Amino acid sequence: MLEKIVRQIIAGQDISRKEAEFLIDVDLQQLKQAANQIREYFCGNDFDLCSIINGKSGRCSEDCKYCGQSIHYQTKIKVYDLLEKEIIEDIAVYNANQGVGRFSIVTSGRYLSDEEFSKIIEIYQYLNNRVKISLCASLGLLNLEQFNELKAVGVKRYHNNLETSRNYFTKICTTHSYDQKIKTIKAAKQAGLEICSGGIMGMGESWNDRLDLAFELKSLKVNSIPINILNPILGTPLQDHKPLAKEEIERIIAVFRFIHPSAVIRMAGGRGLLNDKGMGVYKSGGNGAITGDMLTTQGITIAEDKKMIKMLGFKVNKI
Repeated sequence: MLEKIVRQIIAGQDISRKEAEFLIDVDLQQLKQAANQIREYFCGNDFDLCSIINGKSGRCSEDCKYCGQSIHYQTKIKVYDLLEKEIIEDIAVYNANQGVGRFSIVTSGRYLSDEEFSKIIEIYQYLNNRVKISLCASLGLLNLEQFNELKAVGVKRYHNNLETSRNYFTKICTTHSYDQKIKTIKAAKQAGLEICSGGIMGMGESWNDRLDLAFELKSLKVNSIPINILNPILGTPLQDHKPLAKEEIERIIAVFRFIHPSAVIRMAGGRGLLNDKGMGVYKSGGNGAITGDMLTTQGITIAEDKKMIKMLGFKVNKI
């Protein structure tokens, strides 16, 4: 059955929901090998590295239960307003010089104020003229006019995670809706931006929720999918959740590869929780990473990642 599904995918046929459900119980080693076969066929050995900067931290009005930046929870994260363009430029230049292909400014909050948005446009225009790196953005629930402005100053890709399934989303966030997220993604696509959207695993969701998320992303034709592992932050409602086992994460990545044969499946937050820093994931169909520090938790250095990528036989994608 597993070999049949692989042949179908390589022949260009999408996996069905029933076939995806079958993969949940397949022997893990066989599943990983099959997922890697699909990755090699559709993506070769290219590896996509990106980095982010926490451009504005804390005081977020939203109540996402995993997030240390929410005003609803008492956490010990740093709180600051939108960073100055020179600070952001220094980080972007550093990443570009280290061979990282993409760079994104991420800001807390549902969206930016008009004043903040004008400033972020100025920053992106500045970066586009001075730094040789592909620019991405993660600025909340923007509208079409704002996306058009971002595109005009050189932003290529917009990030907006769905986080989990539609059914489970209300257990994670109540201050904005799943449909608002989808509306945002569609507006960004309408403006001609590429889309990066994925989720967080280990928040108490079921395998059905994970498959729902994967197929929702499929329907939206998302081709860059960050997979985060919940890194429980003290003070948030999910602080006592036990991190997922490495084997469970590897299975998640492999199943996502079957559903998204040609996508960049990118390990994001929480990878540092794994004792192998994600090496097993990249033997399970994964082919991308957010490198360096995350938003409110420590990540894995660019040097460490480049060493691992080379050891696994990948080559960093030139953008």
